[in-house]
Amino acid sequence: MNSIQDRLSEVRSRIGSAAAASGRSAQAIKLIAVSKYRTRKEISTAIGCGQAVFGENTIQEALPKIRDFSDVPLEWHFIGHLQTNKAKFLPGTFGWLHSLDSIRLASRLSAFTHPDSPLHTLIQVNITGEAGQFGIAPDKIFQFADELLEGDHANLKPDGLMAIGPRGAGEGILHRYFASLRLLQEACADRFGKEHFSELSMGMSNDFEAAILEGATMVRLGTAIFGPRKQTANQDVAKLRPGS
Repeated sequence: MNSIQDRLSEVRSRIGSAAAASGRSAQAIKLIAVSKYRTRKEISTAIGCGQAVFGENTIQEALPKIRDFSDVPLEWHFIGHLQTNKAKFLPGTFGWLHSLDSIRLASRLSAFTHPDSPLHTLIQVNITGEAGQFGIAPDKIFQFADELLEGDHANLKPDGLMAIGPRGAGEGILHRYFASLRLLQEACADRFGKEHFSELSMGMSNDFEAAILEGATMVRLGTAIFGPRKQTANQDVAKLRPGS
């Protein structure tokens, strides 16, 4: 299985099977193709195969790509860590942010977002407790959501939670962590309203089926769609990065 078309077909089939096993339809799961370090040709191929939702990790790499495909009706998700000084680049360019992790960032984003086009946001949760991982600690989520919803952030649309599972973990451990995020989402929905906590972004190329079985509504896949990264892709991206 070498082509992007073949990989996408396989991924969609696996998503459908996992969704069915969790009592849902494949349409309940949004597939985000992570196009970090991918060439225009690879992205165009995925688009030609019907993929219309893409995720990017950095502003400097994403903006030229989004401009290149501005004539195509695509949905762009920012899935990496966002520095506060880059907040102005998100509204009007990306429809979704998966990594909200500070009230200061929320305030900056809301200030740059037009009221007629609210920015969909997911709160990033550090479910593993790893020191080097971004996100809000699970026991601080209620406090964070209180501040977010009660503060002056009217131009943001909180929609749920996002997390990264433990890398290299076994199946049982993955399920435990993903289940903990689902339970946290359900608790937030009960407390703050389901309209603010209906989405659950979790699962990447090596663990997306476990994530779907535990309730993921969005999965973020790169290698599973595009294959291993090639040197040519990295060289293409290097042209987008000043000083690289």
